[in-house]
Amino acid sequence: MNSKCITKVRNLLFDFAVALITVPFGIILGLIGFALPLKTRFWLVRCWRQTFTFFERHILGIRVEIIGAENIPQEACIVISNHQSAWETVGLQQLFYPCVFVLKQELLKIPFFGWGLSAVKMIAIDRDTSKKALKKVTDQGVDRLASGISVVIFPEGTRADAHTLLPFQIGGAYLASKTEAPVLPVAHNAGAVWPKGASVKGPGIVTVIIGKPIPSGLKPQALNAHIEAWMQTQIAFMQERAQSNETR
Repeated sequence: MNSKCITKVRNLLFDFAVALITVPFGIILGLIGFALPLKTRFWLVRCWRQTFTFFERHILGIRVEIIGAENIPQEACIVISNHQSAWETVGLQQLFYPCVFVLKQELLKIPFFGWGLSAVKMIAIDRDTSKKALKKVTDQGVDRLASGISVVIFPEGTRADAHTLLPFQIGGAYLASKTEAPVLPVAHNAGAVWPKGASVKGPGIVTVIIGKPIPSGLKPQALNAHIEAWMQTQIAFMQERAQSNETR
């Protein structure tokens, strides 16, 4: 059996294993989740996520390299990350626990998986109503941060191809202007290992670079420009390093 066939078999096994664990956790959170304390709901999702990560590592062969873990603050923060694949919606939760994501509300309708998202108070928005979405991100983001929960935002608004960056939207930077919480820039190359829209992912190494916290005080447009420039630099660095490794 050649390597492509082995990778496809591993992906089928991974998808089956993830479905197998998602259904019971989704049922528990969907039926009784809202009757449980929020800490317990986060713990249940954490158990699911750790199992998911185990399958990802040992079935798909995806490993994670973290650069700058020492920059993660002790208090809740606003994480501004690029968005390339489905990987970061799980992988970043491992790094910034507890956290919620700003995501499109259609994801809450997915059976089992969406029930888990609802139970841990993700910030779900309708991207077609920009003013309402911005207010929701701000109001609920301030609430989550005050509760000690970090907020992860993908300012591109949708997934980009590997090694590329789409124009930033204002939501994350605007939230930062309304709170004292530190802003943490994050760049990764997950799209190179878990491609956007692809049914086959891995094996490979996902590199996550965590920048130094940015103090509050910058205007939203200036903050966006600062993080976007930093991300462009980190994405270029990861691409150059990957190309260098290929030529060895």
